[in-house]
Amino acid sequence: MRAMIIDDEDLARAVIREYLAAYPGVEIVGECSNGFDAVRAIAEKQPDLLFLDIQMPKLNGFEVIDLLEQRPKIVFVTAYDSYAVRAFDVNAVDYLLKPFSRERFAAAMERAAAGGAEEAIDRLIRDARHRAAPLERILVRDGAHVHVIPAGAIEHIDAQDDYVMIHAAGKKFIKLVTLAELEETLDRKRFVRIHRSHILNIEKLARLETYAKDSRIAVLTGGAKLPVSRSGYDRLKEFL
Repeated sequence: MRAMIIDDEDLARAVIREYLAAYPGVEIVGECSNGFDAVRAIAEKQPDLLFLDIQMPKLNGFEVIDLLEQRPKIVFVTAYDSYAVRAFDVNAVDYLLKPFSRERFAAAMERAAAGGAEEAIDRLIRDARHRAAPLERILVRDGAHVHVIPAGAIEHIDAQDDYVMIHAAGKKFIKLVTLAELEETLDRKRFVRIHRSHILNIEKLARLETYAKDSRIAVLTGGAKLPVSRSGYDRLKEFL
């Protein structure tokens, strides 16, 4: 089993290294101290098992997972408070609460070997997104690069089947998430769903145009034009 340790604390990484020495079938293929480096290293090394800290600089553990194309088995390493730890328990996801003993580490290894926690991790990530909402930034992976898009820079977001196209600062970014899922995490005081396929940053709206009875188009400051549905117009009126 190929393992990778991702934690911003030197001591935490050293403890995991020491405990893993008792497992001759496990090879440590990398260590990272921040989320950006972790995303690149995971793509390059393709580990089977991650020991993943949650609270890290640049990107937190949940953001790292959100950017992975292929997800290995994960053991979370956390100093979270009791509320967050209960969230791990409810979702049946294994974690190591710092500081942890060698015995607790062994139990985590047994559970990781058993696998089968992918759906539970998905639920945990969704819960984490909702607790962190509204998002102040959106992360988009492009190969080995990670784009950090400030929420204020977003002009509009379009639905594209099971992913979205984010328009920001004259550029386009594709993210594998549905428009409905993303809408739940956006600031409702800034973003409004004007159509089943479009979310608008109200700060980027230049004007509304009528082109037929009960049919309107939103014209953005950058020149883009988006259709506005009847229900979208009702929501938009709250901002006008």
